[in-house]
Amino acid sequence: MNRGAARRVVLLDSGGANLASVQAAFERLGVAAPVSSDWNTIRAATHVVLPGVGAAATAMARLRDNGLDKLIPTLTQPLIGICIGMQLLFERSEESDTECLGLLAGTVQRLQSSAGVRVPHMGWNRLQVMSTHPLVADLDRHWVYFVHSYAAGTSQQTVAACTHGDSFAAVVADDRIMGAQFHPERSGAAGARLLRNFLAL
Repeated sequence: MNRGAARRVVLLDSGGANLASVQAAFERLGVAAPVSSDWNTIRAATHVVLPGVGAAATAMARLRDNGLDKLIPTLTQPLIGICIGMQLLFERSEESDTECLGLLAGTVQRLQSSAGVRVPHMGWNRLQVMSTHPLVADLDRHWVYFVHSYAAGTSQQTVAACTHGDSFAAVVADDRIMGAQFHPERSGAAGARLLRNFLAL
């Protein structure tokens, strides 16, 4: 990706186990994506990524420990949260009643299980694009990979949804703040497309 040479991507140190796999996904696009909690390094980036797997409370504790909870709201470049990273962008998560970053309105809620609907939601599911936002260009009806038990409901900031029992926000965007509930690093060509779209912003 030729344009990637001009992109300076930084992964925020959220302590998530998917940091290395997200790095590898960007490397496949020809873009280095170092992990950092250094404020100067992060401010100098053109694009910032907040990865995360595990529990919301643990990830927020890591951000508070390294001071990133104070830095993230002041950033001005495109920012995307992945999986738990997306959930942390909201005001609160029902998981351990966790106060999050508050960059997006709403509360992340536990998925509801029912006959034929298992929680956690693990595996491939199809995106339904709901907006012409450039982050989800060429992604309508594509299959992507999820591993999660909590999700945000659909709202005006939802640009792509997915259904697992109920409909939930799979991709969100509000100005420079974006999130993907699925794992682009594990979603093959569709995940690579989302990351390319992000880099093009």
